[in-house]
Amino acid sequence: MARVRLSVAERREELLRAAVEQIEARGVAAVRIADVASALGVSNALVLYHFSSKEQLVAAAFAHAAEADLAHLRRLLGRRTTAVRRLRAAVRWYAPTGQAKGWRLWIEGWAASLRDPELRRVAASLDQEWKAALTRVIAEGAAAGEFRCTDPASAAWRLTAFLDGLAVQTTAYAGSLSRTAMLRWADAALVRELDLPAGNEEPGDGAEPLSDTEKAARADAATGGPGGPVGRDPEETA
Repeated sequence: MARVRLSVAERREELLRAAVEQIEARGVAAVRIADVASALGVSNALVLYHFSSKEQLVAAAFAHAAEADLAHLRRLLGRRTTAVRRLRAAVRWYAPTGQAKGWRLWIEGWAASLRDPELRRVAASLDQEWKAALTRVIAEGAAAGEFRCTDPASAAWRLTAFLDGLAVQTTAYAGSLSRTAMLRWADAALVRELDLPAGNEEPGDGAEPLSDTEKAARADAATGGPGGPVGRDPEETA
């Protein structure tokens, strides 16, 4: 059967999706132009027509995947509700609670960017967009009197640094921390940054309803209660 003829934009989109899948499966260092071509049943020359090198393809694939995440973040932060609810929904979504596949891609990108200037430029630009989006909503909430935060930009940096670090740990050492604990720590970080009163840990718009276990865990976190690595939740291993 003859292949459907794709436009330049459609072909580029197809190549980027395939590149993301291959990077997730093989890692940045091991993936080759030939792997992407083989996955689509096309020639290496076709891939190189659209992307002149493996480095350019990897950087574009990383940006392609990350832009989808940024678009979702903008939707969460653009909802017509309080800044606190928007931020909580964003933090709960960003936290590494079941999206290990996406986090593996980010971690691969961070590692490879140490040696790849083009990928480093792309990753840095995307990272700045994440922080800028959070900074704007934190500033809005502080201006509206929802909470106190004298330095929204620093708060956004600390939040993303904490969640990024948590993602590295839980992705590298799968099963070392339960979903409940991850969400508890993520919410506690937001409570600290926004100087929210203890007990203000309801889920934001779009977040999953909290179980009684999670509610109790969040109360612990907001009051400096116990934490630390714990076993998998029963429902996660069922």
